[in-house]
Amino acid sequence: MGLVLVRHGETAWSWEGKHTSVTDLPLTPTGEEQARSLAPRLASLDVVAARVSPRLRARRTAELIGFADAEVDERLVEWGYGELEGRRTVEIREERPGWTVWDGPVPGGESAAEVGARCDAVIADAVATLERVADERGGEVPGGGLGPEVLLVAHGHLLRALTARWLGLEVADGRLFRLDTARLTELGHEREQRVLRRWNA
Repeated sequence: MGLVLVRHGETAWSWEGKHTSVTDLPLTPTGEEQARSLAPRLASLDVVAARVSPRLRARRTAELIGFADAEVDERLVEWGYGELEGRRTVEIREERPGWTVWDGPVPGGESAAEVGARCDAVIADAVATLERVADERGGEVPGGGLGPEVLLVAHGHLLRALTARWLGLEVADGRLFRLDTARLTELGHEREQRVLRRWNA
């Protein structure tokens, strides 16, 4: 039992490497095809709850992978980039050499601590759902097998930060996990230890 993470499919800005948080872009035709290709892989999983960012690109991805009824969760929005919205890292580094979102600063946007608090809350709610389902089924928590899973459809930096928090790491350690568009990730357990079961697949 654990979490299944899906980053939304390609948008024009993700293809160009632009930081995209509040700008509500649609998927490109490539992004739509990417999302459709994930549907058969998700169909075999025991998804007991699905939650999605309110952004159009995430909701459309959820629809195309077979979860049009996913619950919208505002906490799954992308890292707030503030004044850096729509800008590429290479452009930002012309003004701030060596800049990354993980270290900041993010003027007018969110801090790593604020993003981490959102991630921790999402994880806590997902774990509560999994514990309830396991209890209803008479299973152990955490389970030894794959078991029930909660699906989260969201964004690159947010899901990388959430993965770090699942593993007990700092938000900034999300820099270690490259995540491409329309990729599947599974977070689970080995006995009591939280682990990364599959990444960017």
